[in-house]
Amino acid sequence: MEKVKIGLIGCGTISDIYLQNLTHTFVNTEVYACADLNQDKAKEAAEKYGIKHTWTADEIIASEEIQIVVNLTTPKDHFQICRQALEGGKHVYVEKPLSLSPEQGSELVKLAEEKGLLLGGAPDTFLGAGLQTCRKLIDDGFIGEPLSATAFMVNHGHESWHPAPEFYYKKGGGPMYDMGPYYLTALVSLLGPAELVSGMTRTSFKQRTITSEPLFGQIIDVEVPTHIAGTIQFRSGAIASMITSFDVWSSTLPHIEIYGTLGTLLVPDPNTFGGPIRLRPAQGSEFMEIPAVHQYAENSRGIGISDMADCLIHGGTPRANGQITNHVLEIMHAFHSSADSRRYVELTSTCEQPQPLPYGLVNGHLR
Repeated sequence: MEKVKIGLIGCGTISDIYLQNLTHTFVNTEVYACADLNQDKAKEAAEKYGIKHTWTADEIIASEEIQIVVNLTTPKDHFQICRQALEGGKHVYVEKPLSLSPEQGSELVKLAEEKGLLLGGAPDTFLGAGLQTCRKLIDDGFIGEPLSATAFMVNHGHESWHPAPEFYYKKGGGPMYDMGPYYLTALVSLLGPAELVSGMTRTSFKQRTITSEPLFGQIIDVEVPTHIAGTIQFRSGAIASMITSFDVWSSTLPHIEIYGTLGTLLVPDPNTFGGPIRLRPAQGSEFMEIPAVHQYAENSRGIGISDMADCLIHGGTPRANGQITNHVLEIMHAFHSSADSRRYVELTSTCEQPQPLPYGLVNGHLR
């Protein structure tokens, strides 16, 4: 089996599941080198996962061996490292969001196109068994024509459990930029691209007190909206209502629901890869649970990188590609800019609805 060599930059908390899957699950990837500003972290990751080299980010980008750079740095560094990697002739996959602004995202998409390189990014949860099964149900007409949807991500933020929660309340943070990518990528994968966005925002608490260790008692000044509500009109005509919030102590709101002419589909948490999936036909008396019919129900972060590697080997367009990640970035920004301007925002970016994964995959394979 041909393997694509990967250089991973950023060995923080999220890197562990990526490294687990890229070294032990997916058969077409080899993590050839890793890097982190804290070299002890890079060395620890290399030892744990049998990675040959611990280099600097510059060394990874300069290496003739590396084909894909996986950028798992903090959001403020996404654009700079992605641009450097693309200019260095590397294909790039980046954690969400693609960049901090649509202008930066569009620049990366254009640069990748000019250089004939693949660009993609998280989240890749829409390639999991749960959302792929929902895609199959919609494509096969089980709810008829999708007319509308709701998407809700509400909690009270990260300061009670995250060891370093401050950046969630600074530029590039907030509930929309933190968790919006999961929900919006799921909606785009199920309904296609969006055209129009409206939004309202609020910063309910000007300061937050960290109650987790090791920064217990530290005060965070909040610089971003922490409650965002609005609507999205998709090219298909479907309209979605969405709320993301770090101001809610508890809720019984669903994650995502899709409403069609022939029924309703309850979509699982888009931050996961599995179920449950529930369907109620128009003439049904209750919701019934639908078993997942696709592979990858467990935490399969990195499947988008394996899909990119598969495209390098066999040709094709990665499903978690730069057009989708950039489109989602513009939607997120549009909620905020709509609120600031008190006007609808017409989106300038678009994308193709990603192709579904095939049936009957063997674990570790994508074809």
